[in-house]
Amino acid sequence: MRSVVASEPLPSPSVTSRALPRLASNPLRPVILAAAKSPRVRALVTTAPPTRRLVDRFVAGDTRPDALAATKALLGTGRAVSIDHLGEDTTDLAQARAIVVEYEALIADLAPLVERDAPMSAVEVSVKLTALGLALGAEGPGIALGHARQICAAAAAAGVWVTVDAEDHTTTDATLSIVRRLREDFPWVGAVLQAYLRRTEADCRDLSGPGSRVRLCKGAYREPASVAYQDSAEVDASYLRCLRVLMAGQGYPMVASHDPAIVAAAGPLAAEYARGPDGFEHQMLYGIRDLEQRRLAGAGLRMRVYVPYGAQWYGYLMRRLAERPSNLRFFLRSVVSRD
Repeated sequence: MRSVVASEPLPSPSVTSRALPRLASNPLRPVILAAAKSPRVRALVTTAPPTRRLVDRFVAGDTRPDALAATKALLGTGRAVSIDHLGEDTTDLAQARAIVVEYEALIADLAPLVERDAPMSAVEVSVKLTALGLALGAEGPGIALGHARQICAAAAAAGVWVTVDAEDHTTTDATLSIVRRLREDFPWVGAVLQAYLRRTEADCRDLSGPGSRVRLCKGAYREPASVAYQDSAEVDASYLRCLRVLMAGQGYPMVASHDPAIVAAAGPLAAEYARGPDGFEHQMLYGIRDLEQRRLAGAGLRMRVYVPYGAQWYGYLMRRLAERPSNLRFFLRSVVSRD
């Protein structure tokens, strides 16, 4: 498979040391995120028998057929999906190319599920640029752009949407630069912004133009205080400020949060800026607040579920544990339970 190198230089992700955050929502968050980088902890967790039950809660499965089965079930309940083939921090070009091949096969399998005359696509894929080669040295941004273009071209032919995921803050400039380049040919490509980053309110203003799809989430990586809010109340306040910017703009806000206060605030904010139910959507993760997802969809609101699959689930799982104490309690119960 041929990789396309960008004709103009793109910013490369920088490498910085990351300070431990102090998010009040989960005091063990820094410990868990540190463990996510530990090969010893990874080996222990991935081989522990109870882990599979936890993985099955948050991950649709290891294979594409698993993801397709989960997708069909969710679509049958009136929910939309965004499917992520798990993998990031790719340091091998052959591996990056293999991930592109997997996405192309996934999109081909999703094509029969697409309603071509619908005003929005209920079927989307999410991609991480480090999985596509962003970290492959000076040429990484160009390689990732070329691979992302291949995925977008396949998606455009199939009627499937694409959203480019956010990663840690060292990749933000390169990621948003690539999103802008992709939108020259594929204006429907979605971007993801993380409310805990201090820069995000300004990024929301930059990306709130006509037709711009923006997924706003709180953020799940270890970040230093110099670039990210460390207190959960500050993160919540930032989220609501950012969401207001997006609702006031001309784009399409995607409210990616399980927080009941934020979910409750989305509707009134949309109404304040004359947005109907088709002017924004809620997004939640597979396996989290399923009843609330069903409630929102049943109320006529757009509800999209982020569906991850693949064998490289460890980093994703650890970020889910770090986000909410209830996720960690679920895991610990699984460890001590005989069931």
